[in-house]
Amino acid sequence: MGLDTAEWGEGRPVLFFSGAAMGCGFGFGTDLVASRGIRLISVERPWPGAPDRTLDTWVEDVRALGLPSCPIVAFSQGAPFGLACAAAGLCTSLVVVSGQDELRSFGDALDPDVARLIRAVDADPAGFEASFAATADAATMWELIAGMSSPVDLAVYTEPAFARAYRSALADGFRRGGAGYARDLVLALRPWPFAVEDIRVPVTLFYGAHDTSPVHSPDLGESLARRIPGATRHLVPDGGGSILWTHTPQILDAVIERG
Repeated sequence: MGLDTAEWGEGRPVLFFSGAAMGCGFGFGTDLVASRGIRLISVERPWPGAPDRTLDTWVEDVRALGLPSCPIVAFSQGAPFGLACAAAGLCTSLVVVSGQDELRSFGDALDPDVARLIRAVDADPAGFEASFAATADAATMWELIAGMSSPVDLAVYTEPAFARAYRSALADGFRRGGAGYARDLVLALRPWPFAVEDIRVPVTLFYGAHDTSPVHSPDLGESLARRIPGATRHLVPDGGGSILWTHTPQILDAVIERG
């Protein structure tokens, strides 16, 4: 089964991998991409038919879209999926925004709740996935996001129009139930089947200094910037985890600059 997509603008394709449990219908900068000559293509996650999917099969599914090699923007939990494509040489460049690192590499520096999740996944991946698939839904996900957010991010996420759009994206992500989200989560928390040190395409990292999410990079991208050859890291002093929407022009300019 192919991947669903949503599109905005015209011009050079740029793929967008959204955050946890978000459908493909909620993009970013949708009023700006056309003026920059960008055709933004949001690719659906969580997937249908999730139990047989891996980060490697995600790369093959993206390849099967039949697009020319192009930039990728990956947000939050979309980062492992973007990094997998970059490691496979499937994109011309990668921009990671508020992205999740390989969390198990942080050891004792992890939030205790995140460390417990990783231990549970390691102990019983199938049982963990089944439990999350049975209990996760859009309302619970919204509460989780709000509970992890700083005041800077809450001001963005709770703005009425934005909140409606974000909650609609979560409802879309859970429209087939929780299995897709559960698989996404397990793939993000398990050891990744590639090394970010092997990435050879240009990578730009954006993090907000007020990002308090424990499932984004605990060091706001410092480790990723060291490990990825030639990576460029931007720490936005007045931003949080929501910089994809609050600092959109800067991110789109990086997409264009890195090619």
